[in-house]
Amino acid sequence: MRSAQEVRHSKWYATAVTVGLIAYGVVYLLIAWIALQLAWGQSSQEASEQGALQELAGKPLGGVLLWIVAIGLFALVGWRVLDLAYGDLDTEKRLSSVGRAVVYLVLGINAVKVATGAGSSGSNQQKTLTARLMEHGAGRALLVAIGLAVIAIGIRQLYKAYTKKFTEDLVGGVSDTTILLGRIGYAAKGVAFVVVGVLFGWAAISYEPDKAGGLDFALHTINQQPFGSVLLTVLALGIAAFGAYCFVWSRNAKV
Repeated sequence: MRSAQEVRHSKWYATAVTVGLIAYGVVYLLIAWIALQLAWGQSSQEASEQGALQELAGKPLGGVLLWIVAIGLFALVGWRVLDLAYGDLDTEKRLSSVGRAVVYLVLGINAVKVATGAGSSGSNQQKTLTARLMEHGAGRALLVAIGLAVIAIGIRQLYKAYTKKFTEDLVGGVSDTTILLGRIGYAAKGVAFVVVGVLFGWAAISYEPDKAGGLDFALHTINQQPFGSVLLTVLALGIAAFGAYCFVWSRNAKV
């Protein structure tokens, strides 16, 4: 226990968290860039975390950058695990830490897969699994439950944007610009999660597995609406704001 506490207060631990949050921000900036390209008919990548990693892989030194992103994200998993073990957290914050740890872990694993050439879009696999679940009443109920859970996460993001609750993750002085970036970023994430959740639930209710998808499908759905390119552009800028907020967060993270 003493060694774990020493790790939490070490300089290298703080540096690892900083690198991880920067990596997290880079992923969201790439998602925003792909979404912008999608809005104006120029995207060939999947507008999701997986697509962002694929986009990064195509850059100069992409393989090296992917490994840095993966290591940083795994560091964030360790951050949340140590917080759960030794942090003074209430039930709400513990649930939040668990959720964040899972997100960081999945992203980190996907970064490793892309870096080693094993990563590919999982949209077809997801649709196949969704179709199989819809063959059974319990499976459809599960999909509805997943949709409701994702909507709840989205509402939680919107709540954090409205109340500025995300500032609890920060230490030191918080500028008005940081708060603005955070509010816009969390609001954009909230909207994206709500759309994903609604699509999942509606797909189960209407028995249409092709309409159940992740972030990429949600952004394509928004783009297909009246004034979709404008709506998607606004959402992409919001996602970019969250990416920029992560850079500020990396300098002021409460570790």
